[in-house]
Order: sequence, then C-alpha cells, then structure tokens
Amino acid sequence: MEELTEIDARGLRCPLPVLRAQKALRALPPGALLRLLADDPMARIDLPHFCAEAGHALLSTEEVGSAFRFLIRRG
Repeated sequence: MEELTEIDARGLRCPLPVLRAQKALRALPPGALLRLLADDPMARIDLPHFCAEAGHALLSTEEVGSAFRFLIRRG
C-alpha cells in the first residue's frame, strides 16, 4: 500500500496551500502520495506550477463542491 498523506487547506489563501503542500512533500519519501483539498481558486494555477517547478507529479485535479482536490506524487 502506498503512503498517502492528506491536507485540508480549505479556508487558506495563496500562497498557503502551496506552502503546506511543499512542507508535507519535503517530509515524505520519493513516490509517496499527497492529497490536498483547497478552496482558493488560485490553487488551480499555483499547485500545477509548483509541482512542475519542484519535480513532483500532479496526478489529478478534481472539483469537489466548492473546493479542488489535488493528488500529487512526490518526485
């Protein structure tokens, strides 16, 4: 079973969802998964950009009600 860490970043505004993801990913081993829930509209732009720059894989982005759920594999 793969390691999966979940972060609820709803209510946090840019850049906090990305900073929370960055901190969590730093603590995970390569290949581990992070699921992040955010309701800041900028997260749809910021998280894919962060993943591309930092070498992580954004596996999926889903709309869940008024929030977005991102699944990221640590690079």
